[in-house]
Amino acid sequence: MIAPNARLVLLRHGETTWSRSGQHTSYTDLPLTETGEREARAIAPALADLELRNPMVISSPRGRALRTAELAGMTVQRQWDDLVEWGYGDYEGLTTAQIHETAPHWSVWTHPCPNGESAESVQGRADTVLHVSAAQLPDRDVVLFGHGHFSRTLIARWLELPVREGRRFGFSPAAYTVLGFEHGVRQIVTHNVAVPVL
Repeated sequence: MIAPNARLVLLRHGETTWSRSGQHTSYTDLPLTETGEREARAIAPALADLELRNPMVISSPRGRALRTAELAGMTVQRQWDDLVEWGYGDYEGLTTAQIHETAPHWSVWTHPCPNGESAESVQGRADTVLHVSAAQLPDRDVVLFGHGHFSRTLIARWLELPVREGRRFGFSPAAYTVLGFEHGVRQIVTHNVAVPVL
């Protein structure tokens, strides 16, 4: 039986040069900027305030996610390829404005990424992550360090929505979202919590 206070916490990595410029970043493993490092450190007290239950901490293997976890004061117990960002294929490194020059109405939520990952594949990964995480929740909270679009997919799937509805959940660098339950029904407890840095 899942504890009524069970929580699944999603954290997006801190700022990189491409997240700052709006370039799509999946396999390109950029380091955090100085601002990104400050963001990751700043979120540590907020995570401590959550008083997580013996958390299982899992991270994408990308350096930007692992570094965010480290600076946020969390010890990663598992690196998991299923937590990597949506594969953008030919759109890797491009901004939405650049993509719109050849595909005017494109959105990752509604259109394919040429030579990239399909929405069906992303959904499969998200559902696997949520299934494995849910199995831990009777005994402990789960913390997932990852990326923007994939974390938004996790939120949508947690709420039993189609992948495309991830477009409705903004997610800032080094922010966290808490997913949980009310009377056994999955819900968003808090969303896109970030600590401003100078």
